[in-house]
Amino acid sequence: MNFISALDNTFSKNENLEFAAQMKAYLKNRFDFYGIKAKLRRDLLQPLAQKHQLEIRDTIRTLTFDLYQFKQREMHLCAIELFEKQLRKSYKKEDIYLIEKLITTNSWWDSVDFIAKQILGKYLIIHPNETEKIIRDFSNSNNMWLNRCSIIFQLGYKENTNKQLLFNQCLKHKNSNEFFIQKAIGWALREYGSYNPKDVLTFVKSNNLKPLSTREAIRKLI
Repeated sequence: MNFISALDNTFSKNENLEFAAQMKAYLKNRFDFYGIKAKLRRDLLQPLAQKHQLEIRDTIRTLTFDLYQFKQREMHLCAIELFEKQLRKSYKKEDIYLIEKLITTNSWWDSVDFIAKQILGKYLIIHPNETEKIIRDFSNSNNMWLNRCSIIFQLGYKENTNKQLLFNQCLKHKNSNEFFIQKAIGWALREYGSYNPKDVLTFVKSNNLKPLSTREAIRKLI
């Protein structure tokens, strides 16, 4: 039995219809679920990933999207976690096309936020010369999730945050009526504010951000 079949079989044996209904409702009925919570999902995945490690290593770029074909959200989350684990130190420049596809397929905050920080953010550390073009393209896209990623990809950069790039992205999208964009602006500013509170407060006070963005940005700073 190959890895994907083994994973599907294991998850099916651990299906919990009550949890599945709750999880589906929590994500606005956008996805089906086996009903396996995060800790158990990872506990079930770990021995299978170990057993099939060579298969996963050799096929990760196609295997990820094979997992994305499933209706169940747990398979999508396994896909991006495996993708990140396998490639975190070895992204090829052309992997950006796969990363963009990951963001824009089966999109919702639970996958996109992980991809933005753990995959896109790490990819751009390995390929810093690509940052300007990629963030410009994502920021100019009609896809809201790419826009969100262009704002939050520096989460975790701490003192290495490109302040001007962050502020420019916030300004570019500050008039958006999208909840997830307003929230992203506040989140990105709040996290950077833990390292540079003075400049973040000055930025927020000097620009007419949406109320949600403002509240999220400064709620730990004042």
